[in-house]
Amino acid sequence: MNLNIHSLPYDLIAASAETICAEGIHIVSYRANENSTKNRVTLNQNLFSFLTEGQKVVSYSQKHARIDSSQFLLLSSGNCLMTEKLISEQGGYSSTLLFFDNKVLTDFFLKYAGLFTRSSRKQSPDEPFVVFEKDDFLKNYIASLSLMLSAGKSVSTEMARLKFEEIMLYLADRFPEKLLGLRTCIQEDQSDFEIRKTVETHSENHVTIEELAFLCNMSVSTFKRRFTKLYGTSPNKWMLQRRMETAARLLQQAEEKPSDVYYKVGYENLSSFIQSFKQTFGVTPKEYQNQKLNV
Repeated sequence: MNLNIHSLPYDLIAASAETICAEGIHIVSYRANENSTKNRVTLNQNLFSFLTEGQKVVSYSQKHARIDSSQFLLLSSGNCLMTEKLISEQGGYSSTLLFFDNKVLTDFFLKYAGLFTRSSRKQSPDEPFVVFEKDDFLKNYIASLSLMLSAGKSVSTEMARLKFEEIMLYLADRFPEKLLGLRTCIQEDQSDFEIRKTVETHSENHVTIEELAFLCNMSVSTFKRRFTKLYGTSPNKWMLQRRMETAARLLQQAEEKPSDVYYKVGYENLSSFIQSFKQTFGVTPKEYQNQKLNV
C-alpha cells in the first residue's frame, strides 16, 4: 500500500489560510472533511496537537496512541504515522497545531530550570510523545489560539513565545515529570545543551571565555567553535551584546549612574565601557539614560 508523505509544518503552512509564523514557532489551524489513513509524517519540529473534533491515531517506532477531542498530544520531532478519523458522517476533523523547534524548547528548559529540580527523582521514562487530558484552563487556552488565528493579524515572535511558555508553564506545574521525559528526546547534542546551560547561567557573572570553556570541560578552541555554531556569532560578540543589554536596562533606572554601571557589567574602567556602549547603541551611556528618562 502506498503511503502519503507529509513534511510538517511546511506542507500545512502552504495549504492553510490561518497560520501564524514566528521565529522557531508555527501555529496552524487544520481541518479535514474525510478520513485519512496512515499518513507518513516527518515532523521537522516538535508539536502540540490540540484536537477539537474527530479522532487521531499516532504511531512512533515504540509507542502508539489513539485520542479524541477530550485529549491532546505533545509530540517530539521525528518520523511517525498519523491517522485522522471523523466521528460521524456529518462530522469533520479539526485541530489547532502549535509547532516549535528544539531551540525554543531548550530555551524554555534553560529559562525555567528551577521548576524541574524537585521532580528530577521521579522523571518519567523517555517518551517520543505524551497524551494529556483537557481541563477548563486548557480548553480556554486552545480557544485563545483559535481567536489569534481567526483574527488574521501578524503576531510578534515575543507573543508567539509567550503563548508557548503559557502552555508549557501550566504543564510544568501539573506534570513536570512528563515534560522531563520529553526533554531527553530533544535532538540537540547533549554537550551542546550543556554549553548553552553554562553560558546562560553565567551570562551576567563576568566569567571569561577561558573559564566557560573550563566549566564545559573542553579546550578554548573547541568551545569557541561549538559556541559559534550554536549562537551564530563569536563568544566575544555575544557576551558584549549581553553586557550592553544589561547596562541599558540598568541605565533606565534614575538612581543608576554610568560611573556605577560599568563595574556591574564587568568592565575595569569607565572609558572602555563608554566606548563599547557607544559602538552598540550609537550614543554614550549618559546620553542613552537622558533619552530614556526624559521621554
